[in-house]
Amino acid sequence: MLAIPGGMAGAPLVQPTIGPAMPSALKASQMTAAQAAAVGAVMSSKSSAPQKAAGTLLRKASGKIWRDPTLDDWPKDDYRLFCGDLGNEVTDDLLANAFRKYSSFQKAKVIRDKRTGKTKGYGFVSFSAPEDMVAALRDVNGRYVGNRPVRLKKSSWKDTGQEHRLG
Repeated sequence: MLAIPGGMAGAPLVQPTIGPAMPSALKASQMTAAQAAAVGAVMSSKSSAPQKAAGTLLRKASGKIWRDPTLDDWPKDDYRLFCGDLGNEVTDDLLANAFRKYSSFQKAKVIRDKRTGKTKGYGFVSFSAPEDMVAALRDVNGRYVGNRPVRLKKSSWKDTGQEHRLG
């Protein structure tokens, strides 16, 4: 107990509240129906275990294993090229424009840093036919995509043996 000069001796000092009380600080009897429903929804979502998506790939690197849902965006059984030496001005559309003339072209993706948004200097292009992949490798390698000549190689991500299917 603190003594307040000129005030009530022995009275507890009460902290003033600023703004609305957080729902977690409220007791069930003090909550409105909407607040109770919101707290209940948040608490139930935290307690449920994450669901495994069928077809999600498990990745392994540095002794860690994790689920990688980003690979589900790519077509299955495709033929992929690695595109190196890409400048920061290259977008997915600009990379795709370099390969659209091939009939089996499916997708182009420039890899970007999640924090800064800048390119990491490489990307991937997907084809459904190996003939188009080889033709693109021969024709586009060394041509300018953006401000730099692109370097193409056959992607080796399927050859690593690290991917395992779930489901």
